Amino acid sequence: MIQFLMVLDAIVCIALIASVVLQSSKSAGMGGSISGGADAVFGGKAKGLDAFLVRVTMILGALFGIITLLIAKLSV
Repeated sequence: MIQFLMVLDAIVCIALIASVVLQSSKSAGMGGSISGGADAVFGGKAKGLDAFLVRVTMILGALFGIITLLIAKLSV
């Protein structure tokens, strides 16, 4: 069971890295990173593929955390 979860965790991790790398850059220097990124996350300018990748990244991040906690709980 632990080995299956570790393999699943590795697959989710690789998918999470890919979804982060595929996202377009939203920063325009220091000022753009403060206001521009918040607009896209909180319902602003994200459309199409960017919105999909943001949603996939959040889901994969949560899944990665849950699986990692399960592995830690079963290992003890």
